[in-house]
Amino acid sequence: MRAATPNAPFGRVLTAMVTPFDTDGRLDLSSAGALASHLVDSGHDGLVISGTTGESPTVSDDEQQLLLRTVVEAVGDRATVVAGVGTFDTAHSLHLARRAAAAGADGLLVVTPYYSKPPEEGIVEHFAAVADSTDLPVMLYDIPGRTGVKLSAQTLARSAEHPQIVAVKEASGDLYAGSWLLQSTDLAIYSGDDALNLAWLAIGAVGVVSVVGHVAGQRYADMVAAVESGDLETARKLDRSILPALEAIMTRTQGAIMAKAALQLQGHLPSRAVRLPLVAATDEQVSDLRRDLIAADLLEAS
Repeated sequence: MRAATPNAPFGRVLTAMVTPFDTDGRLDLSSAGALASHLVDSGHDGLVISGTTGESPTVSDDEQQLLLRTVVEAVGDRATVVAGVGTFDTAHSLHLARRAAAAGADGLLVVTPYYSKPPEEGIVEHFAAVADSTDLPVMLYDIPGRTGVKLSAQTLARSAEHPQIVAVKEASGDLYAGSWLLQSTDLAIYSGDDALNLAWLAIGAVGVVSVVGHVAGQRYADMVAAVESGDLETARKLDRSILPALEAIMTRTQGAIMAKAALQLQGHLPSRAVRLPLVAATDEQVSDLRRDLIAADLLEAS
């Protein structure tokens, strides 16, 4: 894990990578390897595979294994590769975690079990069971808008006692709770909400796990470096320069849909195909996206 440091166990700038499909909806491993290489060449020191933006609910276990092996082979010597293994079924998550370790993952992303709304004790035991299943470091993922449950301070504090649970991807929007978390535990925080990346970094997050990073990885890397050096003026300028792209990718429809369309516009993905229940960006959405990427100076005007 060349990107990892004690303070930033998974690197500084990670993108939750989309899963490329061809126009028939089949997994496109060639494009996956090429995209991973492009992202690492463009400011990223880590990638998250098979997260929400990777459409993990509609990618089979075998496909996820193939995808992970492809990305590890493409960039595993240059970047941290984190495998999303969280599900609402602990046994299934353990299965995915062990397969991810066998495929060469550097770490695991484990989302709060969703839909069933388990009690705190169940969540803590779920996280511990996944962490115990391999020797890999674990990043928890708090995103109550998708899971229906916010991780409480007590849940996070108890989970942080496990030696392999070392970080949390924060997409709760609760900066106040995040400040208390940083004061009371050794967990590293990664911003999981592009709209709040600068805010999370300013209060002490060590990095970002981004969707907009598909097209703005180097700017996020520069922003992280600026905050680290205390240059908030530069960090603010960088943050504001990304706003049109953030608006286009994260506010008009689901993020994976628009991230794929943006990558296709930039020439880094041959198809913007997604799997149902997602639907590909419309021509009108792509036209608006093109305008906004040009405004953000992330696409040349044609």
